[in-house]
Amino acid sequence: MTTLQAQALPPDLVSWLDAHAQALDTGAEHASEVVPQLAQAGLFRIGVERESGGSGGTTVNAIEAIAAVARHSLASAFVFWGQRTFIEYLLQSENGGLRERCLPALLAGEQAGASGLSNAMKYLSALEPLQMHAAPLDAGATRFRLDGALPWITNLRPQGFVVAAAFDRPDNTPPAIFAVPHDAPGVKRSEDLDLIALRGSNTAALTLAGTEIDASWMIAADARAFLVRARPAFLGLQCGMSIGLARRSLHAVEASGPAVRAALADAAAALRRELDALTARLYEGVASGAFIARPAAQFEVRIGLAEIVAAAAQLDLQAAGGRGYLRSHDTWPAANDTARRNREASFVPIVTPTLVQLKNQLAEHRRSEAA
Repeated sequence: MTTLQAQALPPDLVSWLDAHAQALDTGAEHASEVVPQLAQAGLFRIGVERESGGSGGTTVNAIEAIAAVARHSLASAFVFWGQRTFIEYLLQSENGGLRERCLPALLAGEQAGASGLSNAMKYLSALEPLQMHAAPLDAGATRFRLDGALPWITNLRPQGFVVAAAFDRPDNTPPAIFAVPHDAPGVKRSEDLDLIALRGSNTAALTLAGTEIDASWMIAADARAFLVRARPAFLGLQCGMSIGLARRSLHAVEASGPAVRAALADAAAALRRELDALTARLYEGVASGAFIARPAAQFEVRIGLAEIVAAAAQLDLQAAGGRGYLRSHDTWPAANDTARRNREASFVPIVTPTLVQLKNQLAEHRRSEAA
């Protein structure tokens, strides 16, 4: 199994995340600062080759970096996931010109990258049709008209973003994936969605109406083939959020008073063992490429991690006792962190693909195997 030392974050970033975690969860006042803060720490460069402006390492290193941020703020880790996933699409794209044009600003945090491919991932699993449409405007298909809407995309930073989305095409042409810049004509971002948590994640809906774009913005000409290759990184980077949040919740239990710690020690140790084992399985599958041919194995890991997050958050709440149910109390500032982590944990099962969708996919996979 693949093991990896936990990613260490710069002390100034840790201080910033801890100071703003509550505000990022409950409001958008500091939403514009997240991408620059993460970029200043060099986090977007992790897992990117040095020749491309990165700091080296692999996708697994990037997952660990997301986990490290999630220990302090899941809203920030969610933004990190969106940015790093878009970067991953560029790294896996055959469009070298697009990569060279967009990557420097993304790595430096000068532009936000958003993954609008949740709809496409559900399309890949036959859960829903594509909601975006591309029509060629010339015989050579060098320009396209884009139309459609996506109801939920994270890291649509108002100061500037580029979003990846999949579009069906006419005449039995395979769906394609395009990168769409925020300032293209016909691109409209909604107001931030009224989330119950993670409100500083710049999450909004996106509408394209008659947006014209040329082929230089195409990430992949065959969306299905690309998504099969990209899905392990998409889900793996997403799992970083669960890994980090579970680790932090278990750490809170271990840091509680002696009597509480003794009462919860066995349950916390069992969860820690399960977490470490699933994390190792995830890293091995991502590093070896095994999840490309065996996506169900990664679905199982994602489901298992979400269940561990839920159990760890409950232990966190038990360790805090009544203090963990207080909205605010100057005497027990850590109680706010406990409540926040429980709100964050409630998000993990519904992030696309949701646990219900994954469980349905696993059931279908098992039926197919039995047949």
